[in-house]
Amino acid sequence: MIISPSVLSLNYADTKSQISELNASKAEWLHFDVMDGHFVPNLTFGPDILKAFCKSSPLYKDVHLMVEDPAFYGDIFMDAGADLITFHYEAVDEKDIITLADHIHQKGKKAGISIKPKTDAEVLKPYLPYFDLVLVMSVEPGFGGQKFMPDSLEKIRNLRSWIDEAGLDVRIEVDGGINAETGKLCKDAGADVLVAGSYVFKNDIGKAVESLV
Repeated sequence: MIISPSVLSLNYADTKSQISELNASKAEWLHFDVMDGHFVPNLTFGPDILKAFCKSSPLYKDVHLMVEDPAFYGDIFMDAGADLITFHYEAVDEKDIITLADHIHQKGKKAGISIKPKTDAEVLKPYLPYFDLVLVMSVEPGFGGQKFMPDSLEKIRNLRSWIDEAGLDVRIEVDGGINAETGKLCKDAGADVLVAGSYVFKNDIGKAVESLV
């Protein structure tokens, strides 16, 4: 299980020590929730924040674009050091989804696609061969600290089944309300990557990450 702590919940008054704890933990990725105030009702990081983390942490940079124009912002964050760019199915015309995935790959990065809780996982089925990762949102995107939505588990199980049946190398990531209990449920349903924010940063970082592995 890959753990991707969400820096949305990091205590920015204590950045240096928390990043040191993350680097020493069993976390392999760092998750960046990029919000534009339009696609979701919140504003978060620009590319300079990502650049700073690239200098202070060797962890894989997992960038989740919750923005209305992922093609524009994708290039900005890839140039800033993202290893993986995940954009939302709901933010892109269907005819442009594969084109954007191809563009991300041409830049030497991994491509992910995400769905909001009210979007049926079935919409992703035709696109699975074009992506490296599928992100299931288990809360409404926009703010940290929300409770896990149990109906996300059925989406994870369905996606795992479709990916395995097609023999694809696609990871399933889950973001929202993840803790030791919900993380185990997601793992049992077939998830490969867990994003955790509040649970990691409001507890002992190393122990919280280890409880999710």
